[in-house]
Amino acid sequence: MANDKTKRVIIEPVTRVEGHGKVSILLDEKNNVTQARLHIVEFRGFERFVQGRPYWEVPVLVQRLCGICPVSHHLCAAKAMDLIVGVDKLTPTAEKMRRLMHYGQTYQSHALHFFHLVSPDLLFGFDADPAIRNVIGVAAKFPDLAVQGVMMRKYGQEIIKATAGKKIHGTGAIPGGINKNLTIEERDGFLKDLDQQLEWCRAALKIAKDYTLEHLAELADFGSFDSNHLSIVREDGAMDLYDGNLRAIDAEGKKIFDQVDPRDYHTVLQEEVRSWSYMKFPFLQKLGPQKGWYRVGPLARINCCDFIDTPEAEAARKEFVEATGNKTCNVTMAYHWTRIIELLHAGEKIKELLHDADLQGTDLLAKGERRGEAAAILEAPRGTLIHHYKVNEDDQVTMANLIVSTTHNNEPMNQAVRKVAADHISGKAEITEGLLNHVEVAIRAYDPCLSCATHALGKMPLEVTLLNADGQVVDHKAT
Repeated sequence: MANDKTKRVIIEPVTRVEGHGKVSILLDEKNNVTQARLHIVEFRGFERFVQGRPYWEVPVLVQRLCGICPVSHHLCAAKAMDLIVGVDKLTPTAEKMRRLMHYGQTYQSHALHFFHLVSPDLLFGFDADPAIRNVIGVAAKFPDLAVQGVMMRKYGQEIIKATAGKKIHGTGAIPGGINKNLTIEERDGFLKDLDQQLEWCRAALKIAKDYTLEHLAELADFGSFDSNHLSIVREDGAMDLYDGNLRAIDAEGKKIFDQVDPRDYHTVLQEEVRSWSYMKFPFLQKLGPQKGWYRVGPLARINCCDFIDTPEAEAARKEFVEATGNKTCNVTMAYHWTRIIELLHAGEKIKELLHDADLQGTDLLAKGERRGEAAAILEAPRGTLIHHYKVNEDDQVTMANLIVSTTHNNEPMNQAVRKVAADHISGKAEITEGLLNHVEVAIRAYDPCLSCATHALGKMPLEVTLLNADGQVVDHKAT
């Protein structure tokens, strides 16, 4: 409990992340950190108001959670609705069009995060003047990088537009398949620019790798801690961002569970709620809430998979594993290196798919026998995404549970905030903006999408307090 000598430091809003959050740091009279928390201060009730809607609306509706990663929600909901309409296997054209959409989303999202949100810290330093430590500063001093970031994101967005119908909140994926294929003209347009895109991927990988290796001694302990890791993998253990089964490993790389069907996620994962955040705190049931929390996202996916099925990304993965001691990597800032390995992987997958004639196929939709419940999982740019629905005989959604990437990373982000605050702020006579930015740097490593993650279980209370003219409480009601 805070006493009257407690000092409070508030970072609000946390900058260069998607969505709104704040950090509260409590200091004692000697400026030692006694508590540090990441608070999610916005609330979205999608799990509630999706109820009663017809199931075919859901893949379009749930995208409104976020304008940054709508494709991830669109596709995960569509995968769940495939099962609702009895489709266990899509047509080749539908499967590959969805994958192209997904890799386009991963490509643009990773490019946005690296070049626009993270590069100011890496290029100028954590303590640099905030007037230049931003994307405008990057554009002024490193114009080629700024243009590269913009053009890479544009390329991914154009792929989304061609596969989903729109760059944001598209309609391409429908229960049982898709509603369009890729025309020859669209394909050729993407192929024309692909070699340049892959060159930019390689250049970005060099920046991320060189920065990490050059600063590894100082980064190894920066907001870092041993943790479990979770992702989906293919049956052969390969990384697969679109489809697979759940695998969890501990901080030493030992498997906690493997090849868990997405429909059985609730048998291995559980969620808890804490009073100071609208975001849930998931954990591995086997280990419980104290030891069962885990990380997701690029770092977890590289740690969990056995290999990557594209040659350049696999070579980059092997180099990463060797550089980090051939063991599970728990270095928080290594997220940036692994994220760009995935950027290159997405580029390679886009190339592979664009040369596949199935994208021009006309068999777009499959049918099956209706079901009443379904759960689906994919790897969104920020990590594992779970959509679970129940649908009644009138085609209305009666239950929805969404566990988004940033929600999985909730406890790890709080661990990182506490670690950085304790290491860099405790005992300091003056709390500077640069010191506080260290906390934000640790949060940004996870590329959180706070808008997506603002869900809570149970009832949200409404509290009303009536004050008189003197500020005294006259009445208080809570529902």
